[in-house]
Amino acid sequence: MRKLYFLLPGTSGKFACGGLWAELKTLQFAQQICPAQIVTYRQREPQHLFLDDLLQQQPHHPDSIFIISWGFDIPKLIRKLHSNPTLYHAHSAGYNFRLPAHIPIVTVSRNTLGYWGQHAPHSPIYYLPNQISDNFHNRHQPRDIDILIQARKSSTYLLTQLIPALQSQCRVEIVDYYVEDLSILFNRSKVYLYDSAEYWAQRNVTEGFGLQPLEAMACGCHVFSSVNHGLSDYLDPSFNSQKIASYSTQYDRDRILQTLHQPPIELPPHFLAEYRTENILSRLQHILTEVNTFFDYMQQSPSDIAPLTPSRITQLRLQSLWKKLHKKLKR
Repeated sequence: MRKLYFLLPGTSGKFACGGLWAELKTLQFAQQICPAQIVTYRQREPQHLFLDDLLQQQPHHPDSIFIISWGFDIPKLIRKLHSNPTLYHAHSAGYNFRLPAHIPIVTVSRNTLGYWGQHAPHSPIYYLPNQISDNFHNRHQPRDIDILIQARKSSTYLLTQLIPALQSQCRVEIVDYYVEDLSILFNRSKVYLYDSAEYWAQRNVTEGFGLQPLEAMACGCHVFSSVNHGLSDYLDPSFNSQKIASYSTQYDRDRILQTLHQPPIELPPHFLAEYRTENILSRLQHILTEVNTFFDYMQQSPSDIAPLTPSRITQLRLQSLWKKLHKKLKR
């Protein structure tokens, strides 16, 4: 196995976010399989290598794999890494860049898998979902919070229309502060509301996975959520969850209030098994084995498949049009 370098802009301050925590979790899993460490490239940190220093000391690292994941930085990083073995760990999609066939892609959701299956049809592509910690399970304890909402990523509709309509009817807890262990709050709550479609639409990229609704479900919460992007991987409206922001405030409010009287949800064990540690480790081991084999093969054999670039698509459309015209002219 090649050594893995996880490239991150930084690990603290303005870079702290859900995507960073997910990447650090993946690093921890990888370290159980092969040597792996963090390399920062924007923020120098004394405890980590810095990319410019690493490449200056040794420009080529054929026995290593550079793992890139920060969407907005990908084109720049690809140019900087040049011919070094590189893997893209894709969380969100929609950053409007293209990837060459020599860069394998590991996606965190099937939604992102489908995106790159279309936009990078000649790259090796794999699916590795984010992990749901065993901490997130139903503790079968009394629930004193009727409705739980995290303010971050919530829509204007949720914060200014739906929540006021609910606050006079039941106990609503709005989280606008850092919570070290969300599983405690989820086990105290009956219903969890999540509506991120507006947030991601403003940013023109996708919800990569959407951990919180799945974590809430694992704890027995009834979830009312948007089903944009990666959320559609596991949310099944009216079966394991409910679609929020449907038609009107009153329609949402009435359905939520009715749900408060239902017992906590119980997901079948196989549903969560896909996101638990055992499966993640097993899949990652398999993916890393295949990726190492791919990079060995790539050193011996060049790619000979024409890339699906915009000009290539135009060419194919013109060829198709010419064939249709040629058939008509032959009649």
